[in-house]
Amino acid sequence: MITTSGLTKVYRSRGREFTALGGVDLHVREGEVYGVVGQSGAGKSTLIRCVNLLERPTSGTVTVAGQDLTALAGRGPRASAELRRARSRIGMVFQHFNLLSSRTVQDNVELPLEILGLARRERERKALELLDLVGLADKARNYPGQLSGGQKQRVGIARALAGDPKVLLSDESTSALDPETTRSILQLLRDLNRQLGLTVLLITHEMDVVKTICDSAALMKSGRIVESGTVAELLATPGSELAAELFPVGGEPSGPNRTVVDVTFHGEAATQPVVSQLARTYNIDISILGAAMDTVGGRQIGRMRIELPGRFEENVVPIGFLREQGLQVDVADVNTPAPAAAPAEEGAK
Repeated sequence: MITTSGLTKVYRSRGREFTALGGVDLHVREGEVYGVVGQSGAGKSTLIRCVNLLERPTSGTVTVAGQDLTALAGRGPRASAELRRARSRIGMVFQHFNLLSSRTVQDNVELPLEILGLARRERERKALELLDLVGLADKARNYPGQLSGGQKQRVGIARALAGDPKVLLSDESTSALDPETTRSILQLLRDLNRQLGLTVLLITHEMDVVKTICDSAALMKSGRIVESGTVAELLATPGSELAAELFPVGGEPSGPNRTVVDVTFHGEAATQPVVSQLARTYNIDISILGAAMDTVGGRQIGRMRIELPGRFEENVVPIGFLREQGLQVDVADVNTPAPAAAPAEEGAK
């Protein structure tokens, strides 16, 4: 549904250049919620603004729903009529709501419909329908100043849906909200994704957002995507930075000649007592240095850092036992470097 290829954006000012995007290749499949995560300055906001060409890329292509938007842009600073029509099918939700304080909630939702030239009655019908969809049917005559932050963002989402888009872009849409309101907005986005068949591309610096609603994710650093895939694939990838950030576990070895491993549980293995089975089977003492457990996409996922007595070469068999149970095992601290291992298949016994 959304594809960028070799996307670059270079800003020039006073004889200096700054590369905000350095050749980004991104593929978002139809109907999924895709999160782009990274720290401030990673290039996330520039990327999402290039997807609907609010920012003109320096080079590369952007394709949405099979249409090459960069080919529609033309060479002048103003958008062509074809690009404006294409943009009308891409909704966008902003961090700071961007509502007009002098217009009512209903009028704010009607604004893009006015621009599209719809008749007044049709605008009113559509706006009220969208406000009902986001749970604000009773706030139509209120003004933005009378709403909470979460309600304002719901108005912003209703406005973004006015053109019946198939793609919804979310630019840090929950970062200004408290945790409880954030959860409600994320649930709304997921519900809209399912009810309307929306493809959602969101950017965030919050890992909880990715865990809560994303089917796939990408990690951005310094204007580049350094890792991407479905959340399940990333959690099963040895050494995945994104998996480690989603489920951070810490803990240092208690002394020399210890083997520290990070174990990722998912699928049926997440509910099995594999650590106690390991201790009984091989009669070894196991220390748990850290653990994190959560639900992702309706599935229980967890990571645990454990310490085994002895050097790596003395623990090859116990580590193999864990992998046979369908767990992803990464050696985190060894005296002798361990060879990389392929991820075990989910459900393997």
